[in-house]
This record gives sequence, structure tokens and C-alpha cells, in this order.
Amino acid sequence: MCSDCFYSFVIELQEDMMVQEGDILLPEDRNAVKTIWSDATVHFTISKELAHRVSEIYAALKMIADATCIRFRKHTNELNYLKIRDGIGCASYVGCRGGVQSVFFGPKCSVGNLCHEIIHALGFHHEHTRTDRDQYITVNWQSIKPKSKRNFEVKHGDTLNLPYDLNSIMHYGQYFFSVDGSPTVLPKQSGVKMGQRTHLSQLDVQRLNKLYHCGKDLLYLITGFLLDTSS
Repeated sequence: MCSDCFYSFVIELQEDMMVQEGDILLPEDRNAVKTIWSDATVHFTISKELAHRVSEIYAALKMIADATCIRFRKHTNELNYLKIRDGIGCASYVGCRGGVQSVFFGPKCSVGNLCHEIIHALGFHHEHTRTDRDQYITVNWQSIKPKSKRNFEVKHGDTLNLPYDLNSIMHYGQYFFSVDGSPTVLPKQSGVKMGQRTHLSQLDVQRLNKLYHCGKDLLYLITGFLLDTSS
């Protein structure tokens, strides 16, 4: 398994939250409305305990800002914002939930892991939970840790009419949550490596731009200063 792959963990009763799908946080109110961030702008703060990792955090935000119209700005008095904080591992809610919203960036989490979590916060679930996933992958249920099987359940949601993406930064790797070291997810296409956490795929970029109504000229890359870290 690659060192930059998903870091699995459990958070127990931290801020009245539960962990689902390994890194997706759920409040006790499971029916809370999830939505996108208004004006494609996400305000954020960084906890003091992560002061030594600010450059990594900015690098993760820049991965998204450089390829989309989504802007990240330092929080001042906005009602809705992300608080990037230390934790046991890497975790995030899905979508904008309202108010202060934690994103956990633990010691073993990479820049790519944090980018993955920010994309959850922007509104995206894991790629392997799409309704059409069985056309592209095989899930080996017998190889999955019993308590982790819910992580592999299909979720009914909007695919934005874009193809399934084995190379997505949001896709699980072959051995995530394996009970015995054997693959839990196998691609039906040969020679494909899943679970990368180093870059946004072209389809990741298209998805983000489509969900946030970015212009057609922003399909793959936009220019300009979109990561505003000024106070």
C-alpha cells in the first residue's frame, strides 16, 4: 500500500459526531441539510495547533483553487466557515452544514488527504459509492472488515452526468479496510491504480466546476489569485 493512501481511523464521540465511510463525519442529526457553499467561496480558519502545517494546508487548498472558480478566504465574521484542526486522522462533513464546520487534519494526513477532505466539505461523497460503480469495480465483501462494510454501500446521489472515475482523488484504493490484506476493491479495467491522493483528476476538476457553476473556460484550469489568505 502507498504511503500517501487513505489513513483510516475512528473518532469516538468527538464533538457529538460519528464517523461513516472512514472519513465522513455525521452529526447526531442525520437529516441535516447539506448544500454547496454560496458564491463558490469557502471561508476558513486554522487552529493554532496546526501553525507548523500552514504551508501544507495552503497547498491542499491551492490544489482546488488553481483548477476551479472556488475561492478560499480567511474567516472574519462569516456565519458559515471551515475550521481546519488537528485530530486523530483526516475527516470532514459532506457539504456546507451551516455554522462552524470542522475538518480534521491529523499527523499522518498528507496534503492530498486534506484536499480529499476539503472536497467532501464542498459536497462530494466517495467515488466508489456511486450507483453505477458495479460496472467499473468489484467489491470483495468477504475481504472487508465487518464494521467497515457500510463504507462500501452505494449512495443515491447526483453524478452530474459525468463518467465514473477510477483515477479520482475521491476513490478508495484496492486495500482500504481489508480484514486480511487481500483487495477489497478491484477495477474491472486492467492496469488501473485506484486510491491516489496526489492530484485532482480531470473528472474531479470537471465535477467541482460543474457543481459550483464555474464558466466553461474553467473546465481544466483557471488563472488568477483564488486562494486569499490575507486577513
